[in-house]
Amino acid sequence: MQAPHDDPHTDETALTPETPRKRPKPGERRVQILQALATMLEQPGSERITTASLAQQLEVSEAALYRHFASKAQMFEALIDFIEQSVMGFVAQVEQREPDARQRARKLLSWVLQFAEKNPGLCRVMVGDALVLEHERLQQRVNLLFDKLEAQLRQCLREAGVVAGSATPTVQAQADAALMMAWCVGRLQGFARSGFKRLPSEHLEHHLAALIR
Repeated sequence: MQAPHDDPHTDETALTPETPRKRPKPGERRVQILQALATMLEQPGSERITTASLAQQLEVSEAALYRHFASKAQMFEALIDFIEQSVMGFVAQVEQREPDARQRARKLLSWVLQFAEKNPGLCRVMVGDALVLEHERLQQRVNLLFDKLEAQLRQCLREAGVVAGSATPTVQAQADAALMMAWCVGRLQGFARSGFKRLPSEHLEHHLAALIR
């Protein structure tokens, strides 16, 4: 699981049946479980992931998984935590570093799409495909994250409208933010449903130029 510009790959080739297994450091096994789940979500048929198949992927027992997570739903909740912390962490950074409101909106949309492209398995969580058979509260949490993103866009666009002298900056910002989020979610859905072949970054600059004037 990576943020944009980080290396999305980890080297597992050193572990062989002849290599003595080392006891994971505190918290390391939990991260390994989440990384394995995210990787499995990238594969065909991933809607059928079970704790048994996840344990097999990690070459551990199901009991070992339950020492770190009470349920599969709790694993998905941890993935959503990672997504939210990554996205909102970037929001905080761009707030501090970018004085231009429209550029903040542009960078936010661009980063979200790049994050999903770097993390295909997490993209399936973001669009809800991976949560269809899971607890309803998980989808509600994802919905809340997108609500936060839309609120952030509204704030940026309202500020830009005030600077530009718009007569109705709040109304215009609400409409434009809703359009941008619908476009963003559509790009994520297209990426997931194409088997990760239709990249969300395709024609990105052209689309952003049309959306944010």
